[in-house]
Amino acid sequence: MTSASHLKEFAADIAREAGELARRRRAEGVSLAATKSTLADIVTEADREVEALIRARLDAERPGDGFLGEESGGGDGTTGVTWVVDPIDGTVNYAYGMPAYSVSIAAVEGSADPNSWRPLAGAVYAPVLDELFTAGRGEGAWLNGVRLAVTDETPAGALLATGFGYDPSTHDGDLLTVRQVMPLARDLRRGGSAALDLSYVAAGRLDGYFERGLRPWDFAAGFLLVTEAGGIVTRLDTASARPMLIAAGAPLHARITGALDKEI
Repeated sequence: MTSASHLKEFAADIAREAGELARRRRAEGVSLAATKSTLADIVTEADREVEALIRARLDAERPGDGFLGEESGGGDGTTGVTWVVDPIDGTVNYAYGMPAYSVSIAAVEGSADPNSWRPLAGAVYAPVLDELFTAGRGEGAWLNGVRLAVTDETPAGALLATGFGYDPSTHDGDLLTVRQVMPLARDLRRGGSAALDLSYVAAGRLDGYFERGLRPWDFAAGFLLVTEAGGIVTRLDTASARPMLIAAGAPLHARITGALDKEI
């Protein structure tokens, strides 16, 4: 199997190229292609074009690998490596012209099932800010060449982030979760890109992050970023349709998990 370092550099190279395409297409104007689960859950033409670029690069250079993409699905490969891709994480931000969107690319050992895979490498690229977050298994997490570390102490309360599902029927439950966690918080952010939220936990820009209902491509790269930056990421209630993901340094992770224990 190819080294984690090589996979990381390959993911980073593709993420930069894909992010530049997304940025150019946004400057040219956004065309909506479809909705997914609800009217609020949109797909742009750029989502599909960017994923096609990523998949073409992978097919050309690593044709035996598996693939799972948000827009085009995927299949198993023959090498034991699967690529998990979100071409534009934060599509609503992207459509509205907000800069908080990213390209997320991860390589995992095993299938596309997050309950069984082993993260190997990941890259999250924010094109508007030109920030590239990368991680390789056992090699740490990095932002534009600077090593990252999660925060371990939050004496004034934690700066937390979360997200909400697109289905209005889930909003009451999501707000209940926020109420349970808020006693731990200095403040709360809702950025709109899970990949960036996890990257920011890895960078110490956020102390912690929690959200229900994430899909594999939402967290595959960010999961490794946080753990390689010294944090803990867990997925709870994985048998449900909307598992809970919690990411933070060890002390805060324990407190968030304790606050949500009755719900989970």
